[in-house]
Amino acid sequence: MREIIIIGSGPAGFTAAIYAARAGLSPLLLASSVQAGGELMNTTEVENFPGFPDGIQGPELMMKLQEQAEKFGTEVILDDVTSVDFTGEVKKVETGYSGTFEARSVIFATGSAYRKLGLPDEERLSGRGVSWCATCDGFFFKTKTIAVVGGGDSAMEEATFLTRFADKVYVVHRKDTLRASKIMQERAFANEKIEFVWNSEVVGISGENAVEGLTLKSTTDGSTSELPVQGLFVAIGNDPRVHLVHGQLDLTVDGTIAVAGRSSKTNLEGVFAAGDVVDPQYRQAVTAAASGTVAALDAEHFLAALDQVEDGETARVIADVVDELVAAD
Repeated sequence: MREIIIIGSGPAGFTAAIYAARAGLSPLLLASSVQAGGELMNTTEVENFPGFPDGIQGPELMMKLQEQAEKFGTEVILDDVTSVDFTGEVKKVETGYSGTFEARSVIFATGSAYRKLGLPDEERLSGRGVSWCATCDGFFFKTKTIAVVGGGDSAMEEATFLTRFADKVYVVHRKDTLRASKIMQERAFANEKIEFVWNSEVVGISGENAVEGLTLKSTTDGSTSELPVQGLFVAIGNDPRVHLVHGQLDLTVDGTIAVAGRSSKTNLEGVFAAGDVVDPQYRQAVTAAASGTVAALDAEHFLAALDQVEDGETARVIADVVDELVAAD
């Protein structure tokens, strides 16, 4: 039986693995067979992760994190987790091809997935004008004309942030009113760089090697039009990857895993959560990494306390046996 299993291979999972491995816990990290490395595997230049003043490619950053985790003794298996049972003292994790693993503790760091438009060219032009993170990629759109899709707080925040770089930001929304809070709407309406395109949805993205324009469809009369832009930011929300723990771990109103205060402790003893799966707000690689640190330290302290209890119980058993032997004599 393992001391600790880490589910997830993004910045949170690998950072947790680094700390757990350095603590001598020999962690097993289960990474997806298809999406190992998390969302950063789909990111080109990463310029806001500390320690890389010249920037670093997303896949390269994840490779370095994995190398560092393995250097200290982390075992990484590229397999998909199909089910988990965290309810007992022994945590069980079943995978698609490698069988079932057991551990005394688990760190759940499966991250979240950006909601996508589902268009054929969305994936093809990812990293070449299509993005889901203004904080990550906004810098690359200096003096450009871009569009943001969405009508909630995140879309207004993205659009407002992008005006620091872009000359023009269109906000495309399928209705004629926004879901965003009043203050976020007011900020967007007051920004002279932002123009709203109401009652419209994006049905096509054009461009051979980079985004060159969008095809919009009216939600009122079905007519189509073209919108020339050099970038598209999709801000229609994200979904934490929590399907494996439904019915076991408590969730927040945002759908993320509920943890106690600033810790990583879930409602089940010995189960910890980290990264975007607990964070509905920031969702940055560096905050996920910090969250992974917290989870590893929490797990280390939990296992140390568990060992003390078990040692105490063993000592009591031995003492009882000795007492019985003495009494028998």
